[in-house]
Amino acid sequence: MREVTAVPEEFRPTAEQIPAQTLPYPASQEDMVPQPDSDLSNYKPAHKLQGKVALITGGDSGIGRAVAIAYAMEGADVAILYNEHDDDASITQSKVEEKGQQCLRIKADVRDSEQCKGAVAQTIEKFGHLDILVNNAAYQMVQFQLEDLTEEQFRRTLETNVFGYFYMLKAALPHLKAGDAIINTSSILGLIGKEFLIDYSTSKGAINAFTKALAQNLAERKIRVNAVAPGPVWTPNIPGTMTAKQVDNFDVDNAMKRAAQPEELAPTYVYFASEDSSFVTGAILEVTGGQVSST
Repeated sequence: MREVTAVPEEFRPTAEQIPAQTLPYPASQEDMVPQPDSDLSNYKPAHKLQGKVALITGGDSGIGRAVAIAYAMEGADVAILYNEHDDDASITQSKVEEKGQQCLRIKADVRDSEQCKGAVAQTIEKFGHLDILVNNAAYQMVQFQLEDLTEEQFRRTLETNVFGYFYMLKAALPHLKAGDAIINTSSILGLIGKEFLIDYSTSKGAINAFTKALAQNLAERKIRVNAVAPGPVWTPNIPGTMTAKQVDNFDVDNAMKRAAQPEELAPTYVYFASEDSSFVTGAILEVTGGQVSST
């Protein structure tokens, strides 16, 4: 077996290596410069999810792609739900299949409860069972003035980031059993807020409360519910929703003075999905590079 050496932190792209850029929303990962590191080439699997099936929303790119690849490396088959980019989804599928696992692509909108039910039904039809639900799909759009935050945008953000999680939960729950896991993607902004992402911060705060309440509700069924709260991560949402000035040298609002790469988040999702976290529920795990307060 080839010896795998972890990439030293200094070889991760620094803030200075991320140039100013904007992309049409929703942005494709393939158009980003530099490309996000989401291939898990430095990850050492340990068969922690052998025989499991995971459904990952927002699984075509960014954190979702990295989680899908990590799960495949751990022995799980995955279904990825995405809303726009077929090319990105195809790349994720090919990377999962390169790891020897199956990947089901499902194009759907999590804001529609019927489409969420359909996604779960397709997953069960394909794989026969479902063990892990990862709620990761998200919408954000920068607005510097409160007056520019429209009712339509506020509604879309909450419908995607909160209602979408609820719809996926309701669809998946009849198929989940003791020992299974639900993992929600929150954000450091759900804890500290951000002046130009008011609706997004609100939605992520709701996800934190949703996670804790749901964990208590499902404890008797022995279904664990946890959340990952990333800090700045180099994903398509950044050039697709922020100004070129904001993207230039993204991001220095943490102790490590750089944005995370998607593959740096994925092991946290493996932890919450595996028996390593058998006594962990209702937790919000911050993966922020030391971003602990607003700047």
